[in-house]
Amino acid sequence: MITFNNLTYTYPNTSHPALRDVTLSLPEGSVALVIGSSGSGKSTLLRCIGGLVPHFSGGTIQGSVLVAGHDPVLDGPTRMSRLVGYVFQDPETQAVMERVEDEIAFGLEQAGIPHAEMRIRVEEVLDLLDLAVLRDRLLESLSGGERQRVAIAAALALRPRVLVLDEPTSQLDPQSAEDVLSALIRLNQDLGLTIILAEHRLERVLPFVDTLIYLDDTQPGALVGLPSTLAAELPLHPPIVAIAKALGWHPTPLTIKAGLVFSRTVARSSSLTQPSARTEQTTAVIDIRGLHISYDKTPALRGVDLAVQPGEVVVLLGRSGSGKSSLLRSLVGLTPAERGQIIMNGQDIRGRETADICRDVAFLPQDPNALLFAETVHEELQITIQNHTGRSKTQQNAPSKIGNHQPDPDRLLKRLGIAALAQRYPRDLSVGERQRVALGAVLIMGAQVLLLDEPTRGLDYRAKQLLADLLVGWRTEGSAILLVTHDVEFAALVATRVVLLARGEIIADGDSSPTLSASPLFAPQAARLFPGTGWLTVEAVLRGIEQG
Repeated sequence: MITFNNLTYTYPNTSHPALRDVTLSLPEGSVALVIGSSGSGKSTLLRCIGGLVPHFSGGTIQGSVLVAGHDPVLDGPTRMSRLVGYVFQDPETQAVMERVEDEIAFGLEQAGIPHAEMRIRVEEVLDLLDLAVLRDRLLESLSGGERQRVAIAAALALRPRVLVLDEPTSQLDPQSAEDVLSALIRLNQDLGLTIILAEHRLERVLPFVDTLIYLDDTQPGALVGLPSTLAAELPLHPPIVAIAKALGWHPTPLTIKAGLVFSRTVARSSSLTQPSARTEQTTAVIDIRGLHISYDKTPALRGVDLAVQPGEVVVLLGRSGSGKSSLLRSLVGLTPAERGQIIMNGQDIRGRETADICRDVAFLPQDPNALLFAETVHEELQITIQNHTGRSKTQQNAPSKIGNHQPDPDRLLKRLGIAALAQRYPRDLSVGERQRVALGAVLIMGAQVLLLDEPTRGLDYRAKQLLADLLVGWRTEGSAILLVTHDVEFAALVATRVVLLARGEIIADGDSSPTLSASPLFAPQAARLFPGTGWLTVEAVLRGIEQG
C-alpha cells in the first residue's frame, strides 16, 4: 500500500537531509506508528505520503515513494487528497470555515459529493468523534483538543483509503485520546483503512498499532518491526516498558492489563506513598476569586477559586473543553472575566494590558508559533531580553542582571537541548523544537510566575525530562508554576499539587500523589500498575521496590 525506496529528502537552504535512505513497505490495512526524537523527520515522512513534500516545501528529493500505485511526487497534493486524508500537527492552521459542521462539510463540497450523501457523512463523523453537541459552535471558541477532533473528523468524512495523522492526541485528554484511537481502529477493522501516525506519547498509542517505524536523525534509513519486539529495544519507550525492562519482565507488556500480570507478583509497601510537597503557607502570587468566563453564552468557568504560592507546581488537568486554557489566558488578560477577581503578585490585573502583565509573568500559549518572529533561535531570546530591559542588541553583549537573575540565552538553550539550533530559523523547525524555542523565549527572564499551556506538545521523552528538571529547579528556587497539560506522565514528574477541572468547576485539589492515584482517568501508568502505593513515576516504582 505504501512503499518508500531509498528516499532521501533535504529542505531548501539546509545541508543535512531530513530523511536519509528510507526504505520500508506497509501493506493495506496497516496501523503504523512513526516514532523518533524531535527533529528526526517524522512529520517529513508523513508529508511525503500526500505529496506535500516536496510540492509545498520545495527542496530536493531522491528515491521514490508509492501510495496504492500512485506517485505523490508526480501526482501532487491535489490528486493525492482523494486517496490520502491528512491531519496536521497544528489543527489551528488547517481550518477554513468558522463553524464546526461547515468545516467538516467543506472538503466534501470541494470533492463534489452529492448533498444527501454529504449530510450522511457529516452525521457519521460527528457521532463517531463525539462532536454532535459542538456542531454549531464557532471554531475559535473551541479548546485545542476539540479543534483537533474536528480536524480528524474533516479528514475522515472524505473516506480516504489512507489516513495520515501527525500528533493526533497531542491536545486530547486521556479519555478523548482513547476514544479517537478506538474509533480509528474500528474504521481500520471494518473498512480496511490504512493508518499511519506520528506520536510522542507512546503510552497512549502503542497498544493500538501493529507496526513501529523508528527514525534516528543520526542514522540513515528506518527501523521497522512489531511493537512487541521493538518497544524494549529502542531508546524511546513509555513508563510501562521502562519498568518492564528494569524488572526483567518478558514478554514486554504494552498495556496495563498485560503489565498487571507481572506487577501483582512484585512485593511492595502500601506505606511508601510520596510525601506532601506543599510549601509553608505564604502570600499567594496567583489568587483567583470567583472567576466566571463564557464563550457564545456558553459558560467556560463557573466561580473558580484558586491560589498558587511560591515553590508550587500546580498542574491543571481535565477533559478537553473543561476550561483549563481559558483560566490560564484570563491570568494575563487575554480572556476577560465576566465576574470575579484575579490578583497577580499582589496586584489586581483588571485594566492592565497583557504586555504589562507579561513583564512579570512568563506565559506560554498552546500555539508556540504565536511567540516566534525572529530570524534565528538565539535572536528570539535576545528580543525578549531587549523588550524587558530596553537595551539594544549591541548593549546586550554586555552583562545585564535583572533582579537576582542573569539572562543567559546560550545556557538556557543548552539546558533545553536545542543549543545546536541557535542559528536556525525558528519556523523551519519541528513542532517540538519550536515548542522549546518558545519556552526559552518566555523563560529567559527568570520570571517568578510561570504559566504554561501544554508545554510538552511535540516533545519527546528526553526533551520532557529536560523540561521537568528545569521546572523542578525553578520551583526549588521559589517560582510559582501553573501548568495546563493532558500529559499525565509529565504531570507525575513535576506536580506538587493537582487541580482537576470539569465543566468549568474545580472538582478536586490536592497533593499530586493521592490526587493522581485516585483518578480513574488521569492516573499515570505507574499508579495503574501498582495501585495503592502512591507511586507515580518509574523512579518511584524502582525506589519503592528496592526499599520494600
